[in-house]
Amino acid sequence: MLERHDLLFKTLGDPTRRAIFERLCREGEQTVAALTTHAGISQPAVSKHLGVLKQAGLVAGRDAGRQTHYSALPGSLAPLNDWTREMETFWERRFDDLEDLLKRMDQ
Repeated sequence: MLERHDLLFKTLGDPTRRAIFERLCREGEQTVAALTTHAGISQPAVSKHLGVLKQAGLVAGRDAGRQTHYSALPGSLAPLNDWTREMETFWERRFDDLEDLLKRMDQ
C-alpha cells in the first residue's frame, strides 16, 4: 500500500490532475462542465481525473440535482508539507556538516 505522501505525489504528478486541483484551489467550487471548458480534454476524461483526485482525498464532490460540484481540499496536502519540512531539515543539516568540514579543511 502506498504511503499517504506517495499517493499525493503520484496523483499530482499528472499535469492535468494538478491543473484541475490548482483551478479548484484558486477559483473555488466548480462543476465538471466548468472544469471541462478550461481543461482542453473531454468531459469523461475530466470526470476520470476528478475520480482519481477524490480517491486521493484532494477533492470532494457535492451533488446538486444532476450535477456534481467539486471543491479542493487543500488541507489534504499536509503530508506533503510534512515531508517537505523533513527534507528541508535533512538537507540543512547536511549543508551545515559540509560547511563545518570545509572550515576544518581550511585550517
